[in-house]
Amino acid sequence: MFQDSITLKNRHLQFIKTISKSEIVYGLRGKNGFATSNSTQYEDEDGKPIGMICFWSEKRRVKSCATDEWKNYKVTEIPLPEFIENWCIGMANDGLLIGTQFDRNLFGYETEPLVLILDLITELKSLGKNLNFRKFNGIEDLEKHVKKIVE
Repeated sequence: MFQDSITLKNRHLQFIKTISKSEIVYGLRGKNGFATSNSTQYEDEDGKPIGMICFWSEKRRVKSCATDEWKNYKVTEIPLPEFIENWCIGMANDGLLIGTQFDRNLFGYETEPLVLILDLITELKSLGKNLNFRKFNGIEDLEKHVKKIVE
């Protein structure tokens, strides 16, 4: 079944809005780590698909994906500041991608972690929110740090 790229993008934009409001991100955690997949859009310099960790904004959507190879995985909540600081930045450093809002057929949106952070910052600012981070002094400091890396 072909998933329309506009549908995937819209689900991703909804992911950003939802987690910015709830300040919770969901993942599927197994005994060997979180649910992963390989990119269908991005390759490394050897032509191999880049690895990706999948995240969701709603518990019901995550549960629908806990089948087949992920059937023994448990839904795990991650606070948004921790997701941004530890997951997104760590995954960027490791050269991994983030998959958002995957469905039962494992179709979802693929994005680079630092791009996701900048998108989240834009949404959080529009909501008038500022998060408490351990390594950064608020959203402005985080934004300055990420933009320096991206440029």
